[in-house]
Amino acid sequence: MAFLQCNFSSESLEISASMNVILPQGEKKRPYRTLYLLHGLSDDHTGWSRRTSIERYAEALGIAVVMPAVNRSFYTDMNRGAKYWTFVAEELPQIARSFFPLSDHREDNFAAGLSMGGYGAMKLGLSFPDRFAAVASLSGAMDVNRLVTERKYPDFADIFEDSSSVAGSPADLFALAEQCAGKQEIPLLYQACGTEDFLYEDNVRFRDHCRKLGLPLTYEEGPGDHEWGYWDRYIEHVLKWLPLKGD
Repeated sequence: MAFLQCNFSSESLEISASMNVILPQGEKKRPYRTLYLLHGLSDDHTGWSRRTSIERYAEALGIAVVMPAVNRSFYTDMNRGAKYWTFVAEELPQIARSFFPLSDHREDNFAAGLSMGGYGAMKLGLSFPDRFAAVASLSGAMDVNRLVTERKYPDFADIFEDSSSVAGSPADLFALAEQCAGKQEIPLLYQACGTEDFLYEDNVRFRDHCRKLGLPLTYEEGPGDHEWGYWDRYIEHVLKWLPLKGD
């Protein structure tokens, strides 16, 4: 595998942006199937490669992995800040595909993430079911409305206008799941959370919501907290679960 550190100019962010990319080497089929792998609130684009064995796991499958930096944006066009949702959802795939031989076919594109990134990955899949074949959340911040209402993080005012602006909006995963239900194309969904995680109850509520709607959700839980040992184990579960066409 090749590991590339990329710095480039982002029009949507109006700053220099960063991403790390893992690419297959050798006689691999091109264009590459691609996993957009999203970081959590306190991390950046280096977190997954520094704290897990994602490169080794991806090598066995011959897929590319794109890991962007989004600061503490919650994958949102911020109330007071940059347009990180536009960056991740629109600009990033276009730029990554212009640099590298990445497939633009729905069946070859996936998203996953942890905590804030689990929210971001699920948001991508439910917002654009025609673009992603599967999305996965590990210890995801699934109920942003609750987090904003309880003022869980002091910088939420910079991200969301207020709690009333979240419920039922494109930032609300519960509302996005309802909108996605019944559509012809729905990505496969994967969700995992440790039973000792502070986001566990939120994950259970979202699991039950998806099941009630009949969405194609695979759910796993077990002992675990909000930490890298758990995410290293379960990202391997995610990669084995992905519907990799032809494998």
